[in-house]
Amino acid sequence: MKRILICGSNGLLGQRLCLMLGNQTEYEVLNTSHHRSFVLENQLFDYTQLDITHKSDVKSLISSFQPTVIFNAAAATNVDWCETHREEAWKINVNGVENLIEAARKVEAKLIHVSTDYIFDGKHSPYREDDRPEPLSYYGKSKLAAENALRTSEICYAIVRTIVVYGYGINVKRNFPLWVLENLRAGNSIRCAEDQVNNPTYVGDLARSLVKIMERDREGIYHVCGSEAASRLTFAHRVAEVFNLDASLIHSVKSSDLQLAARRPLQTSFVLEKAQRDLGIEPLDVRQGLTLLKQELEQSRRN
Repeated sequence: MKRILICGSNGLLGQRLCLMLGNQTEYEVLNTSHHRSFVLENQLFDYTQLDITHKSDVKSLISSFQPTVIFNAAAATNVDWCETHREEAWKINVNGVENLIEAARKVEAKLIHVSTDYIFDGKHSPYREDDRPEPLSYYGKSKLAAENALRTSEICYAIVRTIVVYGYGINVKRNFPLWVLENLRAGNSIRCAEDQVNNPTYVGDLARSLVKIMERDREGIYHVCGSEAASRLTFAHRVAEVFNLDASLIHSVKSSDLQLAARRPLQTSFVLEKAQRDLGIEPLDVRQGLTLLKQELEQSRRN
C-alpha cells in the first residue's frame, strides 16, 4: 500500500489532491498544512499540522509516517508579497523544500513538487521543460532555487511547473476568476492586463497530472497548463460570459499601469507534448474550466 503525504492540504491544489486520493482504499493518505485544523475535517480524512519550515517537525513526521510519496503543494504564491517579504518567502519556498528533501532521502520517498511559469522571463514562449530559466521576480527566483535543490538532491523527484491555477476550494485565497467574480457581482469596475498572456490551468487538471506522475512512476520535470492561451483581459471576459455578468465593468490596461510590486513575465505558454505523452492528459480550455468552476460553486451553495 502506498503511503502518501500531502503538504499544503488546506490550499486549492492540496484540497483537490486529498479529494482525489483520500477515499481510495489502495492508498493511506496523511494530509498536512501549517494550520491547526483541516478545512475538510467533516469528511474524516487523516490530518495533522505540519509547517514545512520547521525542520525538526518535518523530520519527525516523515520518519514516523514513512511515506512512499510526498506531494508538496505548500508554497508562498503571492508574487507581490514575496517581493516585499523576501526572507519569509525564501524560508517557505526554498528552506521548506530543502527540509522535505532531507527527510525524504532518509525514508527513500519520492517528492512530487509544484513549480511555476514565473521561473521564465516571458520572452521566448512557449516553453519546453529544458528551456533556460530567467526569473524576473523574487517569487520566481525562490521557486527556481527550490527546483535546483531538488535537481541536485539525488532523491527520486518530479517537478510540475504550472500557470495561473484556478478553481473552487474551501477558504482558499482568491484566484483570478474568483476575484473577477467577486467584483463583477458587486458591480465594481476592474482593470485587467491586455498584455499578460498565459494558459490558465484548472486545478483538477493539475491535480490529475500529479496523481498520474505517481501512478505511472514518472520522474523529472513536466509542464502542465490549460490548453488555451488568454490574456488576463480575455480571461476576465470569459468569466463574465460563463457567469452571465456585466463585461462592461472590465477595463483594459497595460501591466505597467497596475504598478505591482513584482515584475511578471508577459507571455508564458508551455509546450505540453511531454505531459500529454507520458501522463495521458488533455487539459481543458478556459471556457471548459470556468464551466466546471461554475458547477462547483453552485454545488457548494447547495451543500
